[in-house]
Amino acid sequence: MTAPPTTIPDAAQLTARLIRCPSVTPDEGGALVLLADLLGAAGFECHRVDREGVPNLFARWGARGARSFGFNGHTDVVPPGDPASWTHPPFSGHEEDGWIWGRGATDMKSGVAAFAAAAIGFVTETPPDGAVILAITGDEEGPGKHGTRALLDWMAATGERMDVCIVGEPSNPDRLGEMIKIGRRGSMTLRIEAQGVQGHAAYPHRARNPIHALLELLHELTAAPLDAGTAHFDPSGLQVTTVDCGNPASNVIPERARATVNIRFNDAQSSESLDRMVRERAAAISARTGVDFAIATEVSGESFLTAPGPFVDLVAGVVRQETGLDPALSTSGGTSDARFVKDHCPVLEFGLVGHFMHQVDERVPAEQVRQLARIYRRILERYFA
Repeated sequence: MTAPPTTIPDAAQLTARLIRCPSVTPDEGGALVLLADLLGAAGFECHRVDREGVPNLFARWGARGARSFGFNGHTDVVPPGDPASWTHPPFSGHEEDGWIWGRGATDMKSGVAAFAAAAIGFVTETPPDGAVILAITGDEEGPGKHGTRALLDWMAATGERMDVCIVGEPSNPDRLGEMIKIGRRGSMTLRIEAQGVQGHAAYPHRARNPIHALLELLHELTAAPLDAGTAHFDPSGLQVTTVDCGNPASNVIPERARATVNIRFNDAQSSESLDRMVRERAAAISARTGVDFAIATEVSGESFLTAPGPFVDLVAGVVRQETGLDPALSTSGGTSDARFVKDHCPVLEFGLVGHFMHQVDERVPAEQVRQLARIYRRILERYFA
C-alpha cells in the first residue's frame, strides 16, 4: 500500500493555524507539534530539542552530511497585552480583507510558515540532491539562552550541519524585497557603579562624590564617536540609559552612584576591546578622584558580517526577480538569532515587512506571506540547481 501524497500547505493558512497556538515565551502552545506533524508527513526527520524547559524543533529532509540549506526562525511570541484592546482576539488567526490578524502574524509565525511551506513543496515536487534543514526555536523573544543556541549545540553533538542559513525574521522596512540583512551590530550592556565616601554637602573635602566621578566617566565615553563606521556598518553608538544614586536628601553626598550604558558596535570593535576601553578610562578617573568603579558587562552578541559573494548574490538575485526590487544589503537594526547562527555557517536574514511587530492588532497581508514562500522556494531551487 502506497503512502498518501503529501499535501503542500498554503503559507498564509499555515500562518493562521500557527497564530492560533498561544505560544507566548516559553510556552510552546502546540505550534511546534503542528509543524512537526506537517514536516514529518513530508518525509522530514524531526527531533524535539528541549533544554531547561524550552521547546525547540529540528527537522531535516535528506541525508545527514549532505550539502544542506537551512532555515531558522521562532514560533514564540511576546505577550499580547489586554485582549480587549485588539480588534480581533490576539490568538484567533482571523482572516479578513486579505489580512491575517494575531500575535505573531509579523514576528514571526508568517516567516516560519513561509519557509516550512516552501521546504515541503520543494522536497515533495523536486527532491534535491542534498538536505533541507529547519531549526525552529521557542525562545527568541525571551532570554535566548536555550533556543537557537540549544539547537546549534545539539547539532554539533549529533553531527548535523547547515552549510548556509536564512533567518526568516522580518527584514524589510516598507516593501517586500527592498532589504536583506547581511550582518548585525554587536550589543553589550555595562552596569557601572561608582563608590565614593558619603558626607555633608557643606563639607565636600571630607567626602568623595561618586556622582562627579561617574559623570566624568560618562562624559568621556560620550564626548567623541567610538569610530567612523566601516564598509558595511554605520558608526558604533554608545548610549547612557540610566543614571541613579538613590539619594533622597539634598544635603548629603551619596556613597554610591550607578549608571547603565548600552553599546551597539560594528565590526571595527569587539566587546572585549570596548570593555577594556571603559575599564581603562574608569581606572584613570579612579586614580585621580579616589572613587572606585565596579563594572559588570553583559554581551548579547558580537557584530558579524556575511560578506557579499555567491550566497548573498543568489538570494539577492531571486529577490530581485520575484519582487522587481534591488535589495539593499544592510546591517541595520537590533539583534536576532543570526548572532548565534553566524558561528555555525554563513547566514542572512530575509523576511517580511516589519510593520506591526509587537503591536496591538499585529497583522500581515496574506498574499505577502505567499510571495515570501515563493521566494524561499526559488532560493532552494537555485541553491540545489
